[in-house]
Amino acid sequence: MDIPKDHLVDMYETMVKIRRFEERIRELYFADKLPAFDIAAGLIPGEMHLAAGQEPVAVGMRPHLKAGDAITATHRPHHVAIAQGVDLNKMAAEIFGRETGLGRGKGGHMHLFSVEPNFGCSGIIGEGMPVAVGAAMAFRHKGTDNVALSYFGEGAANQGAFHESLNLASLWKLPVVFICEDNAYAISVPKAASTAIPDNSDRASAYGIPGVLVGENDPVAVYEVMGEAIARARRGDGPSLVEIKTDRLWGHFEGDADAYRSEEFKTEMNERDPIIVYGNRLLAEGVLNEADMASIQQAMHDDVEAAIEFAMASPYPAPESALEDVFAGRSVQL
Repeated sequence: MDIPKDHLVDMYETMVKIRRFEERIRELYFADKLPAFDIAAGLIPGEMHLAAGQEPVAVGMRPHLKAGDAITATHRPHHVAIAQGVDLNKMAAEIFGRETGLGRGKGGHMHLFSVEPNFGCSGIIGEGMPVAVGAAMAFRHKGTDNVALSYFGEGAANQGAFHESLNLASLWKLPVVFICEDNAYAISVPKAASTAIPDNSDRASAYGIPGVLVGENDPVAVYEVMGEAIARARRGDGPSLVEIKTDRLWGHFEGDADAYRSEEFKTEMNERDPIIVYGNRLLAEGVLNEADMASIQQAMHDDVEAAIEFAMASPYPAPESALEDVFAGRSVQL
């Protein structure tokens, strides 16, 4: 692999951190919701969408980023947020609804926002695409070489926001990269039942921009494609659309029975777990040895445990703060 060793190792470390974080969130999410699943109960009430298996789509862009670059993500955002460098302590605290969280405990896991680094996500399908176009337009006006990245699922490629955002980004030649995470299912609907073409990357041609398909859930392949797309945007050559075939190892949300995917499908999917596959590749090529990998896994475990401890030790927001830091509407007499 003709990639700097520190980049290869950084991607592995980040993948391990993402997976460990989501495993711990999953454990604590279910700890007090069973035996009868109660979505409103426990330390982490509400829905929870985890990205186990989709780590490569996030870490492949990481070495190409610079300070000030903007990223928008989906309702399944943890992997992208961690790869972007969002504070893990504050992120965990937000998920637990604590005062020390990114949004002071008021946004929850689908509405993470961080000024440093420049990251945001939303539970609204396709919402991040026009936001990324706006960020890219701001970079243009400021005269910086920063880029905006917008992550979305393959289901969102059928939203109007997808087409409007690609059209404007191409028309104005903005520094934005659109990244489609194709995990084959929009909730329980298979892609073939909702989308007229096999590959959304082909849709880029309608807007006169490059469309690239990454056919494997491989951080190295993502690294190479994203490197080119981000460099293209930085030098002022306009937007790109990158589609990445990936796997959602767990259900759409925690508590999802996942009966719409066959056991054979899920078995094959788990056999190509990207962390195991990539780790074995690094071992085989001598980038890491067993001791290195054990050290990385322990370090990432410790980082995650520290974040969980920080979150659980943090206070809940005071009841009287319920109306602070929120947008309030005002009626107007016409």
